[in-house]
Amino acid sequence: AVFCSTLVPSDEVTIEYKHGLPVITVPLPSRQERCWFSVKPMLMTVGGFLQDIRNEDKGIDNIAVFTADDSKISAATLMEDVLRNEFKLVINKLTYHVQPPVIERMSSERAAGMEDVKTLVHKLYSALYLEEHQLQKERELLEKLDSLREQLHPLEQVKANILQCSEAKSTRLLWIGMAFMSTQAGALAWLTWWVYSWDIMEPVTYFLTYGTALGFYAYLMLTKQDYIYADAKDRQFLHYFHRRAKRKRFDVDKYNQLREEMEEVEEDLRRLRSSLHLHIPVQQINWKE
Repeated sequence: AVFCSTLVPSDEVTIEYKHGLPVITVPLPSRQERCWFSVKPMLMTVGGFLQDIRNEDKGIDNIAVFTADDSKISAATLMEDVLRNEFKLVINKLTYHVQPPVIERMSSERAAGMEDVKTLVHKLYSALYLEEHQLQKERELLEKLDSLREQLHPLEQVKANILQCSEAKSTRLLWIGMAFMSTQAGALAWLTWWVYSWDIMEPVTYFLTYGTALGFYAYLMLTKQDYIYADAKDRQFLHYFHRRAKRKRFDVDKYNQLREEMEEVEEDLRRLRSSLHLHIPVQQINWKE
């Protein structure tokens, strides 16, 4: 709703700049006094400014900001945008026409000079403090790396033992499969040439082959993978690894997390040392607390 009034307010809303910040003087209706409100244009929104006025005068029921053509300004709008043009401040039934002061724009030559000064100050700061800051960060990273290595050392020993046992079991399983297939081939040859004839053994070998195909198909249905000997060995190795890790109470998730953190620290340390050797600032390094 737009609140308008034909009454002429007894006082006006004024804006003046003090120490580089706009100070808005607003008459409070209940307290019958003028109050200063310091505004940070690039940070404060219209909603925050209006809330500050309400906090000073609890007797304010309706307050809003409108443009010069009576369009309401949303509460999320930055005060920087509002202060560029004339606007209206409506408090209860009083409408205040506010005319912000004209800010003198900086000339292009002066702006270029200010940019040169900023660049010079940045270079001076980098020359004086940046290398010391990088050395301090290097010490922090080295301390964190040592802490991670201490946490990983006992886990690495347990992992090495689990890997060794899992590799031995999966290799043993391959040799057992090799022995079974060799025994089967020898048995079929013995039955074919010494006990029975090929006419009798041919249906047996057919059903053995068909049964093997069914086994491979069942493996595909259960694992969603083709039966490849190397992949089957890796799958069995992981099965043995996780089963033994659970028995040894080896936390795989914690181990992986520590390894990832250590790799990140080593990468940050490598990039930091590279920048120290080249005497240039580190670019886009995300420091982790």
